[in-house]
Amino acid sequence: MPISFPSNPTQNQIYTDTNGRAWRYNGRGWTRTASGSIGATGATGIQGNLGLTGATGVGATGATGVGATGATGITGATGLTGAPGSAAAIYDVDTSSTGYFDLPSGTTAQRPASPGSGMVRFNTTTGEPEWYSTANSIWYRFSQTLNYTIEYLVIAGGGGGGGSDCGGGGGAGGLQSSTALVTPSSSYVITVGAGGGTNNANYGTNGSDSSITGIITASGGGGGGKGNVNTSTTGAGQNGGSGGGGGWGARPGGNGTPGQGNNGGAGNGSQSGSQTGGGGGGAAAAGTSNSDPGNGGAGTSAFSTWASATSTGVSGYYAGGGGAGTDTSTSSGGAGGGGGGGRGSPATSATSGTANTGGGGGGGRGFGGPGGASGGSGIIIIRYSGSQRGSGGTIIQSGGYTYHTFLTSATFIA
Repeated sequence: MPISFPSNPTQNQIYTDTNGRAWRYNGRGWTRTASGSIGATGATGIQGNLGLTGATGVGATGATGVGATGATGITGATGLTGAPGSAAAIYDVDTSSTGYFDLPSGTTAQRPASPGSGMVRFNTTTGEPEWYSTANSIWYRFSQTLNYTIEYLVIAGGGGGGGSDCGGGGGAGGLQSSTALVTPSSSYVITVGAGGGTNNANYGTNGSDSSITGIITASGGGGGGKGNVNTSTTGAGQNGGSGGGGGWGARPGGNGTPGQGNNGGAGNGSQSGSQTGGGGGGAAAAGTSNSDPGNGGAGTSAFSTWASATSTGVSGYYAGGGGAGTDTSTSSGGAGGGGGGGRGSPATSATSGTANTGGGGGGGRGFGGPGGASGGSGIIIIRYSGSQRGSGGTIIQSGGYTYHTFLTSATFIA
């Protein structure tokens, strides 16, 4: 069968007939020839990790051979694709970069109006990076040591009992308790107040203040008044942390300091009945007025856990008022308020307030009998959650707290 070649062929044009035979036009006519093979395709480049998109590799184009197709060049690797837009993917990344991470910056005045805990920024006013603590409501410099919170119990010395004739009981030392921030390695002077004494057979003197310098002060208890006198100076109970009891003869009790203690009781004014002074005020109650016996006001058991942990207080109580003196031989005198208040005297010596409780001293009988007794010294206890961080005082750990107990004046180092 004749072959039907293309009309108007061009130089080196290839034609394949119906039998699969290849022909080439040489400019004058068609001659039989072999078809050139297609060159091999180059390997595909390796796909990179996620991240930036890399440059596409330049693939060399193979030369077109005469009678054969040249090989295709190799395709370059695909670059990294960027990370997904999630917080974890952005922040939870390890890096070996030797560059930097740029913090937001601004002056102290440009701090966020409503900061959240853990916010971090560079303060251009101080020249330091800083972070915010919601717990303490403060911005801390990175170079600054973090303050911590303490709880404190501060009790002043109790007042001395009043003397002859039928003196009032001494008021308990003022009691203060709250929390405070302290700076590590800073020193805080601890002053433990002494109990008040007696002015011979006259009025009792006030106890001394207790304090943690720069944090809190508790006022000494008021002294008890002297009985059966004509001057209010010695007859009335003295003002203090808790007020002293008034002496017999209807002498008024002293006033307690709000938030620290209670008032002392007034003495009995009856000439024909029992002759009794007023009880000294305590941390939890006022002293008894116009009664035989003139009992001291009750102390508080609100800190019984502290008392148990530190082996202090009286049966879990602190700061009881002193009992009043009486001339009734059958009376035992006014009982001291729970928490260290001293007993008043009928015919024997009055009892002093218990040391390191802030208890008031008992009032004296009079008529030449024994005078009043001194108040008990104060105490300061500091505690904080967790293991020991500070130093000073007697240190024990109990119930998840570290306690520092001060029975005498010293220094607490936070």
